[in-house]
Amino acid sequence: MSISIPVKSTLPHRPVPLVRGQSRPAGRGGIRLAALRVPLVAKLVGANLGVVAILTTAWVASGAVMNATVVLAIVAVCVLHLAAIAIAIRPIQDLEDVASRVWKGDFGARVEHSAVADDQVLRVGAMFNLLLDGLEADRARMRALAAEVIEVGDRERAALARELHDSTAQRLAALLLQVAAAARDAKDPTLAARLSEIRDAAEGVTEEVRLLSHAVHPRVLDDLGLVPALRKLARDSSTGTGVDVDVESNTDAADVPHSVAAVLYRVAQEAVRNAVRHGAPHRVRVVLHQANGTATLDILDDGTGFDLNEAERRRPGMGLLSMRERVSLVDGDLVIRTAPGGGTAISATVPTVAH
Repeated sequence: MSISIPVKSTLPHRPVPLVRGQSRPAGRGGIRLAALRVPLVAKLVGANLGVVAILTTAWVASGAVMNATVVLAIVAVCVLHLAAIAIAIRPIQDLEDVASRVWKGDFGARVEHSAVADDQVLRVGAMFNLLLDGLEADRARMRALAAEVIEVGDRERAALARELHDSTAQRLAALLLQVAAAARDAKDPTLAARLSEIRDAAEGVTEEVRLLSHAVHPRVLDDLGLVPALRKLARDSSTGTGVDVDVESNTDAADVPHSVAAVLYRVAQEAVRNAVRHGAPHRVRVVLHQANGTATLDILDDGTGFDLNEAERRRPGMGLLSMRERVSLVDGDLVIRTAPGGGTAISATVPTVAH
């Protein structure tokens, strides 16, 4: 016979932290804490109004007459109290405003010097500015590192593309000519047939190497510019997929810097590839518009669309993060609009002139 004896845990009890937005259990403690968590302005105003109410009650209880002069005096005291409170808490509100701006992405926000702030608030503001300066410096270093990584990657891709196109593809072409000559000169029909099959296979491999060279790094982008590269991308993406990919442009983008053109091309390449592979669209439109010192690239498809938040959480390798990072490195903005069953629209806007 076995007997179960409850064992008391020796682990220290730790309170479970509340999740943001989760309410505490009802009770006196919860009500008291809720009252203490009201804004500082409400606490100060409430305290001052309480003092005024006590003084007014004492005045009435003493038998004094409550006339218009007394009422005006009370109102004047309340107004002066509220003005003093507003002036006193203004530096704290400035700290909160800066924190809110930083939270929304404005990392250039700083706490301004206040003539009405005391020494403690000034020290807090100075320390806050120091932290923001360090954060901005770290972000600048990270951006420089990311830019260097992307630039090195592009250089390596360009070198690999040149090697594939100028060396591997040329050697395959020479081999193809030799096999074709051997098949033409062969007297044995069986051997000639086999050599013809080898020639056809070599033609396929040569074409695949050339396509791979272009996919790794489009030389047409370096030689002819962004618009011809986009049109070449559209032709390659339409071949064998049944998807109609077309390019529209109001400019030849001749004055677009090469770094910006490379970013826009990579965005178009990733967006078109994702649409063809995952969206099952009938048509993909690539629209390039240039005006007022900016270039905007829109990639629109009528495919199945997707859940953007779910895709970024579940499939970080989908290329969305890479597109955003590339666009941000040239001080641009990337907007993605999509929904299941509603197609996808990706818009990248980048400046073409230095600010």
